[in-house]
Amino acid sequence: MYVCICRQVTDNQIRETCKSGCGSFNDLRAQLGVASECGRCSKLARSIVKEFGRASVPAQPA
Repeated sequence: MYVCICRQVTDNQIRETCKSGCGSFNDLRAQLGVASECGRCSKLARSIVKEFGRASVPAQPA
C-alpha cells in the first residue's frame, strides 16, 4: 500500500528501511523522503516506524 503518494513510498519500503537499521521517523524521512512534501503521510509513516520498533524490542523477563 502506498503511504506517501508524493514520493511513491509503500509500507513495505518503510518496513524494509526499518529492518535495515532506520530507527526513527527523522531517519526514515532522510532516507525515503516521506512527509517532505505535503505531509499527509506522516501519521501513518510514524505509526509504522513505532510498530516496527515495538516488535524488535525483546520482552522483559518477569
